[in-house]
Amino acid sequence: MNTPFDFKDLNKDRLVYVRPVDVADLPQNMRAQAHGQSRIYAVHSPDGERLALVRDRKLAFALARQNDFAPVNVH
Repeated sequence: MNTPFDFKDLNKDRLVYVRPVDVADLPQNMRAQAHGQSRIYAVHSPDGERLALVRDRKLAFALARQNDFAPVNVH
């Protein structure tokens, strides 16, 4: 897994960030939609705009890639 990657060629306009979100931190009307999950994942644009909330990390990355974005994990 030690493969060199030239980040200067990465299109920063297509970069999104994936991070975990505790359901308890969401507004009440959104908590009910989490269907018992305690943590979900958010996809954010580089300027911090939340683009999507999904049930797991794998789905967040798939959603980003399907829409021609390059997802990056944020802890």
